[in-house]
Amino acid sequence: MTIYGPYEETLNNILFDVEKRIRQLNQQEIDKHQPKLYEHLIGRVKTPASMEEKCQRKNYPLTVESALRKCRDAVGIRIVCNFISDIDRCLAILRNVDWCSVIKEKDYISNAKPNGYRSYHLILDVIEDYRDVDGHLPGHFYVEIQLRTIAMDSWASLEHEIKYKHNVKNPERIGKELKRCADQLASCDIQMETIRQLIQED
Repeated sequence: MTIYGPYEETLNNILFDVEKRIRQLNQQEIDKHQPKLYEHLIGRVKTPASMEEKCQRKNYPLTVESALRKCRDAVGIRIVCNFISDIDRCLAILRNVDWCSVIKEKDYISNAKPNGYRSYHLILDVIEDYRDVDGHLPGHFYVEIQLRTIAMDSWASLEHEIKYKHNVKNPERIGKELKRCADQLASCDIQMETIRQLIQED
């Protein structure tokens, strides 16, 4: 039995259900002759080993309650959008759906992390027809959503790969170059948004 106890299969079901609902929201926009909400969707259930490591790092007991209540990212979905305005549209829609409520938001787009990381994070409280860790049915489950542009996602993927390489020489210089690259990509995102608006005005 893992740290998720009897909920491991449930978490995979939650991931499937939420991804399906987000795809439906996207299709509704397309049916209304609006631009698609996102370019692609990536979902995962955090591995039990990763969840255990996180609980230990935060000094939480290694229990199902810690994994599903204290930590809120057992289920994670990344929504990769073409434009910053698509992120805003996604946020507006997710705040108004009836199958979840947004309980936490972190805007790392307006307020980038010191290393240059940009993304918009949400924690959703999703209501599903599964019994939760508190014994409620329907149950409440947390899902972390990360919204990024393609540029933000590319940078984050590369930064992650570099960060987890061991014996990196010149870490300070690499950090500065990564930050500079992140700022350039952010400028590119703004320029692309401007071009889109100019085209829509024509």
